[in-house]
Amino acid sequence: MAKHKAIPPGFMTVGEVAKKIGVTVRTLQYYDNEGLLSPSAESEGGRRLYTDKDLVTLHQIISLKSLGFSLDDIKHRLISLETPTDVANALTEQADSIREKIEQLTASLAAIEQLKEEVLQMQTVNFKKYADIIVNLQMKNGSYYLIKRFDDDTLDHIRNRFDKESGLNFVDRFNRLRDEIIELQKASVSPESEKCQRIVKEYWGLIMEFTNGDMSMLPKLMEIGNIDTATNAWEERQKIVNEYLEPALQVYFSKLGVNPFEEVQG
Repeated sequence: MAKHKAIPPGFMTVGEVAKKIGVTVRTLQYYDNEGLLSPSAESEGGRRLYTDKDLVTLHQIISLKSLGFSLDDIKHRLISLETPTDVANALTEQADSIREKIEQLTASLAAIEQLKEEVLQMQTVNFKKYADIIVNLQMKNGSYYLIKRFDDDTLDHIRNRFDKESGLNFVDRFNRLRDEIIELQKASVSPESEKCQRIVKEYWGLIMEFTNGDMSMLPKLMEIGNIDTATNAWEERQKIVNEYLEPALQVYFSKLGVNPFEEVQG
C-alpha cells in the first residue's frame, strides 16, 4: 500500500468517505478488517485513504448487505471494477438482486393482505389458526383458507398427521383429483360409469388417508365440506364436486354394501 506525506488529490480520508456514503468510520474499519474493502493508500501518519473506485465498491457492499447477503456472501459476489464492462456487470448483478428482492417483498405483501382478509372473516382471535394460515401462505398452498373452516381438534389432527412435505403432497393429489371430477361433471359422465366409480374410489381413499381411518371424523368433514353459498373460487369448485359426487358415492357404497356416513350418523 502506498504511503503519502499529505493527502494527494483524488484521495479521501476514512471520515470523508463515511460522511459521503452515510456510514460510520467504525463500519469502514470493520470492512477493512474483514477483507471486504481495504483503503487504497495510507498517509505517513497512518490515516486510511480511499479513492472514488473504493466508493463504488463500498456502494456494492452496502447494496448487497441491504438485500440480506452475509458478509461472506458479499466477498464472493464483489466484482472487479477495472473496466466499464466490469462496472456494468456489477450494476447488472445488483439490479438482478434488487428485482429478486422486490419479487420476494411483493409476495410477502400479497401474503399479508391475504392473511388480513382471512383474519377479518374469522369471528374470534385465534393465533393458532393465524400461524397455520401464515405457514400455508409461505408454502404457497392455495387451499390455505380452508383452515378457518377447521375446528381446533381437526387442526391438531392435521398437524399430527402431516408434515410440510406430506401435507403439500396430499393437497396436490386432492386438487388434481378434484379437477378430474369437475371434468367428468362437465362431460356429463354418469355417476354409475366405470370411469366415475374409479375416481370415486380414489376420492374415498384420500378421505380415509386424511382421517387415518378414524370414522368419527366424518361428521366434521361433512360439515366442513358442506358449502351452501360459495364465497371464493375454491369453494365454487368444491360445490360442483360435492353435487356431482353425492350420487356417485351412493352408487359406490351401494356396491360395497355399506354406507360409512350413515353408520357414523346413526
